[in-house]
Amino acid sequence: MILVLTSERALENEAEQINDLFDAGLEILHLRKPTFTINGYRALLDVIDRTYHNRIMTHQFPELTLEYPLRGIHLQEQARLDLGDALAVTTEVYKNKGFLVSSSFHSKEEIKVCDVDFEYVLLSPVFGSISKPGYKGKGFDVTDLDQVVIGMGGIHERTLQATFDLGFKGVGILGGIWNTKDSLQSFLNIKEACNKVLNTK
Repeated sequence: MILVLTSERALENEAEQINDLFDAGLEILHLRKPTFTINGYRALLDVIDRTYHNRIMTHQFPELTLEYPLRGIHLQEQARLDLGDALAVTTEVYKNKGFLVSSSFHSKEEIKVCDVDFEYVLLSPVFGSISKPGYKGKGFDVTDLDQVVIGMGGIHERTLQATFDLGFKGVGILGGIWNTKDSLQSFLNIKEACNKVLNTK
């Protein structure tokens, strides 16, 4: 599984680039714009091809699921912690409406003690981050976890083999796409490399 997180900042021709990624086979896009208002989210969603909305997980403004046919919601770490005892109920509410729910973690121990059944969880940083210089990787080994764990942090075509060897079921890409000259070509390179790694396992 390959998923892509949007750049935190607004990009030129961003919707066009996102549509190109979907056209090229992107399975899941995480819409994450920390500085955007809900109207900023709407403005971007309105210019992303609607046929691809069911592949988009929103990191903020879960009420957008009432307006757009999104794939589901992603609970960032702080949002998950803030829900406290209401986490399980909140997750079930969205699942019962037909949405998928994922969440972010920064340690294996937190994943182990969390009893909510997410579709998948993001664990970072696996390697030194591309989008956040100085954010050092922890080389998590998740081969002992039952959950579907997606590795993030320093993921590009040259780190894919090591990522899957550590037990991750998929990869999340941010800097490896948006910090390059050609987002589409970078995605295609990662997709090809990922297929080679998985076909040899």
